[in-house]
Amino acid sequence: MKNVIVTGASRGIGFELIQLFAKNDYNVLAISRNIDPIEKLQVKNITSISADLSEALDLERISTYIKDNLNQIDILIHNAGALINKPFTELSSEDFINVYKVNVFAVAELTKLSIPYLKKGSHVVTISSMGGIQGSLKFPGLAAYSSSKGAVITLMELLAEEYKDTGIVFNTLALGAVQTEMLQEAFPGYEAPVTPAQMADYIYNFALNGNTVYNGKVLQVSLSTP
Repeated sequence: MKNVIVTGASRGIGFELIQLFAKNDYNVLAISRNIDPIEKLQVKNITSISADLSEALDLERISTYIKDNLNQIDILIHNAGALINKPFTELSSEDFINVYKVNVFAVAELTKLSIPYLKKGSHVVTISSMGGIQGSLKFPGLAAYSSSKGAVITLMELLAEEYKDTGIVFNTLALGAVQTEMLQEAFPGYEAPVTPAQMADYIYNFALNGNTVYNGKVLQVSLSTP
């Protein structure tokens, strides 16, 4: 069985993704702070780890699990995200740091500890946002979130270049609005045109096949025009 790691796996897109991979005979490592919904699935080829990716000790536990149980990582999907919706003048340095810890620093750290297990043909997929795309429509209140999503796009471009000789592929998907719990928490009452299941299906297929034609790229996955 091939191995896939998905972060932010307890709800929304991540929750749909782990079920898709499991149904298609992947060995799934599902990482989330709240693993109750994952464990309730009772799927034998899904292993859940409760972890805050911004905490060094939790990253060490993930590293130990990978070392003891996985000889290779075929797909790594960075799906966990943090969003703060505040006017710019009300955003504190701590707000910025907390968002960047999850959206950028945790992505870097989890990728770093996964490098020894990523082989030729392995695909690292990072979920970013249209808010991180230069020239796209921006929304007031999302200075920390959108800037972090722009940063992670550049990080993946750099990693693709740094590891191009190894055959490891790094790509980013910049998503438009998806009807997730996080979106509802940030924008109560807003109705997105895409469901988590629809987006998970797209990401699943991209994770399996996108590395054959893309590397170091950011793809805009949105029904609207920037």
